[in-house]
Amino acid sequence: MGTNVYQIGSGLLTFEIIERIINENLKLELAPEAKTRIQKCRDYLDKKALESDVPLYGITTGFGSLCNRSISPDDLSTLQENLVKSHACSVGQEVPPVIVKLMFLLKAHALSLGYSGVQVLTVQRIIDFFNNDVMPIVYDRGSLGASGDLAPLANLFLPLIGVGDVYYKGKRCEAIAVLDEFGWAPVKLQSKEGLALLNGTQFMSANGVHAILRARRIMKGADMIGALSLEAFDGRIDPFMDCIQQMRPHQGQIETGAAFRKILAGSELIARPKEHVQDPYSFRCIPQVHGATKDAIRYVASVLLTEINSVTDNPTIFPDDDLIISGGNFHGQPLALVYDYLAIALAELGDISERRIAQLIMGLRNLPEFLVAEPGLNSGFMIPQYAAASMVSQNKMYCFPASCDSIVSSNGQEDHVSMGANAATKLYKIMDNLEHILAIELMNAAQGLEFRRPAKSSPLLEQFMAAYRKEVPFVKEDIVMYKEIHKTVAFLKRYKFDY
Repeated sequence: MGTNVYQIGSGLLTFEIIERIINENLKLELAPEAKTRIQKCRDYLDKKALESDVPLYGITTGFGSLCNRSISPDDLSTLQENLVKSHACSVGQEVPPVIVKLMFLLKAHALSLGYSGVQVLTVQRIIDFFNNDVMPIVYDRGSLGASGDLAPLANLFLPLIGVGDVYYKGKRCEAIAVLDEFGWAPVKLQSKEGLALLNGTQFMSANGVHAILRARRIMKGADMIGALSLEAFDGRIDPFMDCIQQMRPHQGQIETGAAFRKILAGSELIARPKEHVQDPYSFRCIPQVHGATKDAIRYVASVLLTEINSVTDNPTIFPDDDLIISGGNFHGQPLALVYDYLAIALAELGDISERRIAQLIMGLRNLPEFLVAEPGLNSGFMIPQYAAASMVSQNKMYCFPASCDSIVSSNGQEDHVSMGANAATKLYKIMDNLEHILAIELMNAAQGLEFRRPAKSSPLLEQFMAAYRKEVPFVKEDIVMYKEIHKTVAFLKRYKFDY
């Protein structure tokens, strides 16, 4: 891989590679070995379609419950174009550009493995769209998560054939106009290509990759903010000692204890004698709760890593074995189940954070009620806790498992679906709430710490506080709170948690 280029099909994707591609705006190119694989499979498929005396699903037949309808050779290209047009049924909110880019990246990688029967040109055009920031307009609803993400992927790939709308240079415009500007002819889909583009789990997977990268960052912030709350509450270090973690050696728990000891190292506050012998669970059980969420993120990431390096369209073509097999690799059940698990794990971070917020405003341990010097005249931090509680409650609704539902589709042919796309998209909503909940905790913890002065916290937390105070001030008397919440969310998204 060059400094500014990543070769698609040169090896397995990892989260680190994907993060580099997105954050550093790397360009993509198709690896020579990937071109060879793709062309070999395409040549085999063309030969097989001419010679076969039996129907080949989605290649010489219709789709879904229309699999028994044979299609004449002259109509095979029209069949694939009709598939893309008719399946472009995603609706709702526009998918963020980063998810669209991830969908392109993951689909190009899957097709580069050489088991899908597409043209090299088709994969190259996907890469061209990615490299030139031509972003098709995709909506977040419409996929059942089996037969892949048919509706959103159809919207994604309409522009390849010169249909649909895209964002380009900050403007919404017709795809054909952008193709003309670049001198790109619409791709003339060959047999099976529409199916290869639309079958697959790239909408679910793109949302999942984004969720994992975001969750890892949120997790770092949750530990730092939790440690600041512990200092503001005059909490004890004992529950974070390594010996107690080793008595219950879950990896995430051990990591959390170590993280807190590092964050709190050198703190006057944590080292001073305490009158109380133990803290409430929202503080004392941070290693267990934050740790379990870390373990969940790690497990979900392992499942997702397998998924994004897999072939998930259908049928799958095996040139070396002379096989074309119609199977179910597009079924999103592996993702649906773990996304529901991740939803619960992330929601719990918000749940315990809100409880720490509540402890800080109760007037305990020599802190003023609602964290203001004159409670009564000032409401202080009373209502931010309400907002946090509201979002915690909403996240509980989003934790209802999408994966336990299934609705029959395609006239009974597709009679069990994963609902993995719904499991994926609600992760976005949960994390948006979680970022706001943690921002409110940071506001409370920072406010509370000021009442512990002149005692100092650790160098890491004092550095964190100094950076935060440049943007959000100490509250002496009532101010408009929502602006400070928004500024705090923005601060957390920018801050580099180096520990």
